[in-house]
Amino acid sequence: MLIDPSAIPLEEWRPGVTTRMLTSARNGAAALCIFEQWVAPGAGAPTHSHPVEEVLTVRAGEADIWIEAERVTMTAGQSLLVPSGRKHGFRNSGTTTLHVHAVLASPVFEALPEGASAATRRWTAD
Repeated sequence: MLIDPSAIPLEEWRPGVTTRMLTSARNGAAALCIFEQWVAPGAGAPTHSHPVEEVLTVRAGEADIWIEAERVTMTAGQSLLVPSGRKHGFRNSGTTTLHVHAVLASPVFEALPEGASAATRRWTAD
């Protein structure tokens, strides 16, 4: 299946964070969820976890990323493997737009925000 990012609409997930889903159960994926985000300075993803592994790659900009108590600063071209079930999040720590590419080992995006009792799910098969 050909995926043309220019034909996929952008979604505002939270203030300062715009997302484009590239591959998920919604368009026929059986094992992966791939998306990209553009994040304004100071914005990001609050602490959460996924039931599967995730790989985060910084395409442009700078991000402070944490996995539980461990913190790293990532720049363009660097990737980070987030083990399943580990609490993590990130923040744009730079002065320009952060562009992040994310891959989850599931066709449905599922996240459990820190302190929540129920997970949020996105991009399920319609």
